[in-house]
Amino acid sequence: MTRVLIAGLGNMGKSHALAHHAHPDAEIVGLVNRSGQVDIPELAPYPSFTDFHAAMQATQPDLVVIATYSDSHADYAVAAMEAGAHIFVEKPLATTVSDARRVVDTATRLGRKLVVGYILRHHPSWVRLIQEARALGGPYVFRMNLNQQSTGAEWETHKALMQTTAPIVDCGVHYVDVWCQITDAKPVSVNAMGLRLSDEIAEDMYNYGQFQVVFEDGSVGWYEAGWGPMMSETAFFVKDVVSPAGSVSITEADKAGSSDVDGHTKVGGLLVHRPDCDTLIDLPDEPGHQELCDAEQAFVLRAITEDIDLTRHMQDAVQSLAICLAADESVRTGQPVNLMEETP
Repeated sequence: MTRVLIAGLGNMGKSHALAHHAHPDAEIVGLVNRSGQVDIPELAPYPSFTDFHAAMQATQPDLVVIATYSDSHADYAVAAMEAGAHIFVEKPLATTVSDARRVVDTATRLGRKLVVGYILRHHPSWVRLIQEARALGGPYVFRMNLNQQSTGAEWETHKALMQTTAPIVDCGVHYVDVWCQITDAKPVSVNAMGLRLSDEIAEDMYNYGQFQVVFEDGSVGWYEAGWGPMMSETAFFVKDVVSPAGSVSITEADKAGSSDVDGHTKVGGLLVHRPDCDTLIDLPDEPGHQELCDAEQAFVLRAITEDIDLTRHMQDAVQSLAICLAADESVRTGQPVNLMEETP
């Protein structure tokens, strides 16, 4: 039985906690959040804490699930690994590349399992998209975005996230991680632009951005993300991969709205286009958000018990973060960023 401490009870933290609550091989030994209050009946009986380090000392977990705000990820992860725990940490792994590498180096040095919350890696339809794209062969053109027209509580959540992380980093790491799984090439350079579209966020933050990446094999990628009540819901979900041999595109158009969490991962169907034919792959009965979290946490538990090699997973986590942080740097400086000496 794996003893699990959950740190952070926002949207993702609650889902991860529910996953472990339902898993026969996991035992939740504590929940950590700022208020110390737990508003989900299934989780209410578990011990709750307001201080992460006190919770670590009191519970002595085997696995720590970190779903707090991004600026605490690296320090919490390192402290927990030094205390003997394996780690699941929500994306982004850290807020700087050096901190991300510090976390990975600690995991390697201590022999701890480190899984980063790239939920699309556990979605069968996205796994199929990656397989179909790799079968076409590169070099590739990646065209992806996720704009969210958020209002009310959703906008409040986005404003809280933007206290530390821009949308092109927070959301972008998911899709850049997909790119990294399709092309094994290293990124060469990133060029980006962004705009602050609301007086409700800090003057040094922007809620809309887009960036372009060039890879060593000639592949190029474009990603766009925006949050807020002003965002358009026209073409808010574009997911294309193009190569000399054809293309793979997500065709699912029946989205409930740009802020719908389940819609962010839903594929529904893939259109595989080759010059001589088109093939539509139907992907019915896709997992919802909680089912994906269940699968993700089940993988974490298997990684521990089966000693799964996570070297490539950790390398990809650092590389995708480095690309998105370079995009953020490019927005702020107005200059392209050379990545040849920055990524592993």
